[in-house]
Amino acid sequence: MTVPQASADGSDGLPLREAISALPVIGEDRLGYERTAFRHWIDADRNGCPTRAEVLMQEAVEPPAVGAGCTLSGGRWYSYYDATYVDGASGLDIDHMVPLAEAWDSGASQWTAAHRQAYANDLDEPRALVAVTARSNRGKADRDVAEWLPPAAAARCGYLVDWVTVKTRWHLAVDDIERDALVREAAACPDVPIVTTPADTPLPS
Repeated sequence: MTVPQASADGSDGLPLREAISALPVIGEDRLGYERTAFRHWIDADRNGCPTRAEVLMQEAVEPPAVGAGCTLSGGRWYSYYDATYVDGASGLDIDHMVPLAEAWDSGASQWTAAHRQAYANDLDEPRALVAVTARSNRGKADRDVAEWLPPAAAARCGYLVDWVTVKTRWHLAVDDIERDALVREAAACPDVPIVTTPADTPLPS
């Protein structure tokens, strides 16, 4: 989880509550969803390390050793969902902040395969992919904020910011229940700006 900062050109984003109101509202539809529609864990920069390893290296609080084939050994991470330190990468999952199935429901079903691949491997937005305990990631599964929030109460405002940032960046919609949950939960959170670089995906319809 990353605290929002001003964008590179110094501009400010919408405050959290306004950003929630700005998200398009449509009904969700999971018809036709398959996880394979989002090609993920690619080696986009061809440095020998797939997206999973890139996230692990970026988010380590104590860096792992990197061996042949981008194998990682040692290292320490902080899973902010459940406020847990993890030694060694094997106990971690890389979570898509907005799960792939939820993204499909929210507009990604209309994207090209290239857009879905870019979404699934988004290293440009630090909130999009997060290293967390396998337990917390699997507890979350493909649920949205109306159905799941981090078990660590202190993490919840940051989680809302991260969720809204990713939905804003990728022009993803919310349904009525999700929007109501965002509004309700955000009322107890600082109204921080949502700053991100918009992707070139189409608006949901």
